[in-house]
Amino acid sequence: MVKQVWANLNEFLADVRSELKKISYPTHSETIGSTAVVIVLVVIVSVFLALTDLLLVRLMGKII
Repeated sequence: MVKQVWANLNEFLADVRSELKKISYPTHSETIGSTAVVIVLVVIVSVFLALTDLLLVRLMGKII
């Protein structure tokens, strides 16, 4: 029983090491570019939501 668990654990760890070798990490410039895109999109969406909220508040103020 213990031998089977140990063998399974060793096989699992060997598979993990193998998969970790396949990982390709982004370069510094790719990371900076992706971060810039995310920040710009967050700003655009937040401005859109703020304007939509403002419009809806004013509409509801005129209705009520």
